[in-house]
Amino acid sequence: MKKIEAYEDMEQAMLSLDNGGRFYNLLAKANNRVISPAEVGKVIGASSDKQKMVLYLELSLAKLSHGMKCILLEKLTPELRLSYEKYKPQILLPCEAEEKGKIDANAIINGIPKLIDAKNEFKGFIIMPIMAGNVMSMMMIPIMDKYEVYELMDEKNGESFFIAHAKGETKLPQQPLKIAGIIKELKPNKNGEGMIKKFLEASYYLQDE
Repeated sequence: MKKIEAYEDMEQAMLSLDNGGRFYNLLAKANNRVISPAEVGKVIGASSDKQKMVLYLELSLAKLSHGMKCILLEKLTPELRLSYEKYKPQILLPCEAEEKGKIDANAIINGIPKLIDAKNEFKGFIIMPIMAGNVMSMMMIPIMDKYEVYELMDEKNGESFFIAHAKGETKLPQQPLKIAGIIKELKPNKNGEGMIKKFLEASYYLQDE
Protein backbone atom coordinates (compact mmCIF):
# COMPACT_ATOMS: atom_id res chain seq x y z
CA MET A 1 0.00 0.00 0.00
CA LYS A 2 1.34 3.39 -1.00
CA LYS A 3 1.06 6.62 0.98
CA ILE A 4 -0.54 9.45 -1.01
CA GLU A 5 0.37 13.10 -0.66
CA ALA A 6 -2.78 14.95 -1.74
CA TYR A 7 -2.41 17.86 -4.15
CA GLU A 8 -2.77 21.27 -2.51
CA ASP A 9 -4.17 23.07 -5.57
CA MET A 10 -5.27 22.39 -9.14
CA GLU A 11 -2.09 23.65 -10.79
CA GLN A 12 0.02 21.31 -8.68
CA ALA A 13 -2.27 18.44 -9.69
CA MET A 14 -2.09 19.36 -13.39
CA LEU A 15 1.71 19.64 -13.28
CA SER A 16 1.92 16.10 -11.90
CA LEU A 17 -0.86 14.44 -13.89
CA ASP A 18 -0.48 16.14 -17.29
CA ASN A 19 2.91 14.51 -17.79
CA GLY A 20 2.86 12.99 -21.28
CA GLY A 21 2.93 9.37 -20.09
CA ARG A 22 5.89 7.12 -20.80
CA PHE A 23 8.01 7.44 -23.93
CA TYR A 24 5.98 4.77 -25.74
CA ASN A 25 2.63 6.54 -25.14
CA LEU A 26 2.77 8.38 -28.46
CA LEU A 27 -0.73 9.82 -28.21
CA ALA A 28 -0.25 11.38 -24.75
CA LYS A 29 1.16 14.91 -24.70
CA ALA A 30 2.57 16.73 -21.70
CA ASN A 31 1.18 20.13 -20.67
CA ASN A 32 -1.81 20.02 -23.04
CA ARG A 33 -4.37 20.43 -20.19
CA VAL A 34 -5.72 16.93 -20.86
CA ILE A 35 -5.15 14.00 -18.49
CA SER A 36 -5.04 10.55 -20.10
CA PRO A 37 -4.98 7.04 -18.59
CA ALA A 38 -1.34 6.71 -19.68
CA GLU A 39 -0.41 9.80 -17.66
CA VAL A 40 -2.15 8.65 -14.47
CA GLY A 41 -0.66 5.19 -15.03
CA LYS A 42 2.80 6.76 -15.11
CA VAL A 43 2.22 8.43 -11.72
CA ILE A 44 1.00 5.28 -9.99
CA GLY A 45 3.25 2.80 -11.81
CA ALA A 46 0.31 0.66 -12.98
CA SER A 47 -0.17 1.60 -16.60
CA SER A 48 -3.36 -0.33 -17.35
CA ASP A 49 -5.16 -0.72 -14.00
CA LYS A 50 -8.13 1.64 -14.32
CA GLN A 51 -9.52 0.70 -10.91
CA LYS A 52 -6.31 1.78 -9.18
CA MET A 53 -6.14 4.93 -11.27
CA VAL A 54 -9.54 5.99 -9.97
CA LEU A 55 -8.57 5.19 -6.37
CA TYR A 56 -5.44 7.31 -6.76
CA LEU A 57 -7.35 10.22 -8.30
CA GLU A 58 -9.97 10.19 -5.56
CA LEU A 59 -7.43 10.26 -2.72
CA SER A 60 -4.93 12.61 -4.34
CA LEU A 61 -7.65 15.22 -5.06
CA ALA A 62 -9.11 15.04 -1.53
CA LYS A 63 -7.75 18.44 -0.46
CA LEU A 64 -9.15 20.34 -3.44
CA SER A 65 -12.42 22.22 -3.10
CA HIS A 66 -15.45 20.61 -4.73
CA GLY A 67 -15.34 23.21 -7.51
CA MET A 68 -11.64 22.73 -8.24
CA LYS A 69 -12.02 18.95 -8.20
CA CYS A 70 -14.87 19.15 -10.74
CA ILE A 71 -12.78 21.38 -13.02
CA LEU A 72 -9.85 18.98 -12.86
CA LEU A 73 -12.05 15.93 -13.54
CA GLU A 74 -13.26 17.70 -16.68
CA LYS A 75 -9.64 17.54 -17.89
CA LEU A 76 -9.78 13.73 -18.03
CA THR A 77 -10.03 12.13 -21.44
CA PRO A 78 -13.48 10.65 -22.26
CA GLU A 79 -12.05 7.17 -21.70
CA LEU A 80 -10.73 8.06 -18.26
CA ARG A 81 -13.96 9.86 -17.31
CA LEU A 82 -15.90 6.69 -18.10
CA SER A 83 -13.51 4.71 -15.90
CA TYR A 84 -13.93 7.27 -13.13
CA GLU A 85 -17.71 6.92 -13.22
CA LYS A 86 -17.46 3.12 -13.34
CA TYR A 87 -15.00 2.76 -10.46
CA LYS A 88 -15.81 5.81 -8.33
CA PRO A 89 -15.32 4.53 -4.77
CA GLN A 90 -17.91 4.23 -2.04
CA ILE A 91 -17.03 6.38 0.98
CA LEU A 92 -17.70 4.25 4.04
CA LEU A 93 -17.25 4.15 7.79
CA PRO A 94 -15.91 0.90 9.27
CA CYS A 95 -19.33 0.20 10.75
CA GLU A 96 -20.95 0.44 7.29
CA ALA A 97 -18.48 -1.53 5.19
CA GLU A 98 -19.62 -5.08 6.04
CA GLU A 99 -23.24 -4.37 5.11
CA LYS A 100 -22.89 -1.75 2.36
CA GLY A 101 -19.53 -2.56 0.77
CA LYS A 102 -19.91 -3.99 -2.74
CA ILE A 103 -17.70 -6.96 -3.60
CA ASP A 104 -14.95 -6.15 -6.15
CA ALA A 105 -15.84 -2.43 -6.00
CA ASN A 106 -13.63 0.46 -4.95
CA ALA A 107 -14.07 1.92 -1.48
CA ILE A 108 -12.45 4.50 0.80
CA ILE A 109 -12.79 3.81 4.52
CA ASN A 110 -11.74 6.16 7.32
CA GLY A 111 -10.39 4.89 10.61
CA ILE A 112 -7.36 4.05 12.75
CA PRO A 113 -5.54 0.84 11.72
CA LYS A 114 -4.45 -1.67 14.35
CA LEU A 115 -2.31 -4.65 13.33
CA ILE A 116 -3.77 -7.95 14.54
CA ASP A 117 -2.52 -11.51 14.86
CA ALA A 118 -4.32 -12.97 11.84
CA LYS A 119 -3.39 -16.54 12.77
CA ASN A 120 -5.39 -16.34 15.98
CA GLU A 121 -8.04 -13.71 15.27
CA PHE A 122 -8.74 -13.84 11.56
CA LYS A 123 -8.92 -17.29 10.01
CA GLY A 124 -10.03 -16.78 6.44
CA PHE A 125 -9.05 -17.76 2.93
CA ILE A 126 -8.68 -15.90 -0.36
CA ILE A 127 -8.77 -17.23 -3.92
CA MET A 128 -5.53 -16.68 -5.86
CA PRO A 129 -4.70 -17.48 -9.50
CA ILE A 130 -1.79 -19.94 -9.78
CA MET A 131 0.10 -20.61 -13.02
CA ALA A 132 1.29 -24.17 -13.73
CA GLY A 133 3.04 -24.03 -17.08
CA ASN A 134 0.53 -22.46 -19.45
CA VAL A 135 -2.47 -23.40 -17.31
CA MET A 136 -3.98 -21.05 -14.74
CA SER A 137 -5.91 -22.52 -11.85
CA MET A 138 -7.49 -20.98 -8.76
CA MET A 139 -6.25 -21.93 -5.30
CA MET A 140 -7.49 -21.04 -1.84
CA ILE A 141 -4.77 -19.79 0.52
CA PRO A 142 -4.93 -18.35 4.05
CA ILE A 143 -5.12 -14.57 3.92
CA MET A 144 -2.14 -14.22 6.27
CA ASP A 145 0.09 -15.96 3.69
CA LYS A 146 -0.10 -12.88 1.48
CA TYR A 147 -1.20 -10.01 3.73
CA GLU A 148 -0.83 -8.40 7.09
CA VAL A 149 -4.30 -7.84 8.48
CA TYR A 150 -5.41 -4.72 10.33
CA GLU A 151 -8.58 -3.75 12.12
CA LEU A 152 -9.65 -0.30 10.97
CA MET A 153 -11.29 1.25 14.02
CA ASP A 154 -14.01 3.88 14.01
CA GLU A 155 -13.09 6.48 16.66
CA LYS A 156 -16.70 7.44 17.37
CA ASN A 157 -18.37 4.10 17.99
CA GLY A 158 -15.49 1.63 18.37
CA GLU A 159 -16.65 -0.59 15.50
CA SER A 160 -14.12 -1.92 13.01
CA PHE A 161 -13.57 -3.40 9.56
CA PHE A 162 -10.68 -5.55 8.37
CA ILE A 163 -8.14 -4.35 5.82
CA ALA A 164 -5.41 -6.36 4.12
CA HIS A 165 -1.99 -4.74 3.61
CA ALA A 166 0.65 -6.49 1.45
CA LYS A 167 3.39 -8.20 3.43
CA GLY A 168 6.85 -6.68 3.30
CA GLU A 169 5.62 -3.09 2.99
CA THR A 170 5.99 -0.37 5.63
CA LYS A 171 3.62 -0.92 8.51
CA LEU A 172 0.68 1.47 8.75
CA PRO A 173 0.78 4.23 11.40
CA GLN A 174 -1.78 3.88 14.17
CA GLN A 175 -3.47 7.22 13.48
CA PRO A 176 -6.54 8.43 11.54
CA LEU A 177 -6.21 7.46 7.86
CA LYS A 178 -8.27 7.37 4.70
CA ILE A 179 -7.60 3.96 3.16
CA ALA A 180 -8.52 3.21 -0.45
CA GLY A 181 -8.82 -0.23 -1.98
CA ILE A 182 -11.13 -2.91 -3.32
CA ILE A 183 -13.74 -4.74 -1.24
CA LYS A 184 -13.05 -8.48 -1.30
CA GLU A 185 -14.65 -11.50 0.32
CA LEU A 186 -13.06 -14.15 2.49
CA LYS A 187 -14.08 -17.76 1.98
CA PRO A 188 -14.12 -20.80 4.23
CA ASN A 189 -11.81 -23.56 2.98
CA LYS A 190 -13.07 -26.84 1.50
CA ASN A 191 -13.40 -28.26 5.01
CA GLY A 192 -15.64 -25.39 6.04
CA GLU A 193 -12.95 -23.76 8.17
CA GLY A 194 -12.75 -19.99 8.34
CA MET A 195 -15.53 -17.48 7.75
CA ILE A 196 -17.34 -15.67 4.97
CA LYS A 197 -16.55 -12.04 5.59
CA LYS A 198 -15.63 -8.90 3.68
CA PHE A 199 -12.33 -7.04 3.87
CA LEU A 200 -10.63 -4.17 2.06
CA GLU A 201 -7.65 -5.08 -0.14
CA ALA A 202 -5.84 -1.78 0.36
CA SER A 203 -3.88 0.09 -2.33
CA TYR A 204 -3.37 3.65 -1.03
CA TYR A 205 -3.73 5.64 2.14
CA LEU A 206 -3.86 9.32 3.06
CA GLN A 207 -3.35 10.85 6.49
CA ASP A 208 -6.78 11.99 7.65
CA GLU A 209 -6.91 15.59 8.89
